[in-house]
Amino acid sequence: MKRRLATACLALGPWLGAPHVRAQTPVEVFTYPRSESPSDSQYVYDYELLRLALEATVPTHGPFELRASAQAMNQAKAGEEILAGTRSVNVFARSTSAEIEMRFLPVRIPIDKGLISWRVFLVRADMEAKFAEVESLDQLRAYSVGSFTTWADTSILRAAGFKVVTGDSYEGLFRMLVDRKFDFFSRSADEAYREWDERRARLPEMRVEQKLLLHFPTTRYFFVRRADEGQRLAERIEAGLETLIRTASFDNYFLRYKAVLINRAHLKTRRPFYIDNPFASRETRALVKSRPELWFDVAKAR
Repeated sequence: MKRRLATACLALGPWLGAPHVRAQTPVEVFTYPRSESPSDSQYVYDYELLRLALEATVPTHGPFELRASAQAMNQAKAGEEILAGTRSVNVFARSTSAEIEMRFLPVRIPIDKGLISWRVFLVRADMEAKFAEVESLDQLRAYSVGSFTTWADTSILRAAGFKVVTGDSYEGLFRMLVDRKFDFFSRSADEAYREWDERRARLPEMRVEQKLLLHFPTTRYFFVRRADEGQRLAERIEAGLETLIRTASFDNYFLRYKAVLINRAHLKTRRPFYIDNPFASRETRALVKSRPELWFDVAKAR
């Protein structure tokens, strides 16, 4: 019997954790939102990091299953499902704000090390020369920026005086850019080149702008429902992430996944502009000061 159980655990692989966990231990299920776009790889890093964190907790918390939702959905829909407690989704990764942290329970470890604070732009080829001439925030504000309806970026950019044009489809925003619905698409330092690589064959007019850098303080967290079950899931995720941080596995994973893209963005040679984020929570602002090791340091980039 023991031999059959061990064989079964090994066959299930890392999703259910290590084979030495007792068979009667219940499997804890974590379900994240399946992307609506087959070419959307923006959340691969997040949920692979979540898998690594959960694997680190198997000795203390038992087996787990990490899976995508049966239904494809965007962030807004995922948030609705979590709030409703349907269990079709019970965890998601997203940019944070004070409002989001009140609605959902955050795991206060910046899963992107705050890299999303550093923005480069996707533009059309015929606009590159105009953006190269920008020398002030007021000049940059003269151009319209695209954003998703429910992204935290939308409120931050509007508060800073930008004209924001919103769309309700992540994939559709790239088409809106090339169709001249707005002038630039603000993306994090690691997103822009990956997104350009994935779409340049079918959107050849799109480019990564080479001269400018926009910064506003923010980050991404894992969020769960504010309920007893959510508290349990959050505690396990936090424990796993802290283990990864303590063993340097977090930094190693971050660099393995993002270093090449960060280097392509040549952040230190760009002209930086800074705006505030009036929607950041006090807790997130405090975390920047109390745990600087958790945050990406642009001075160390190429």
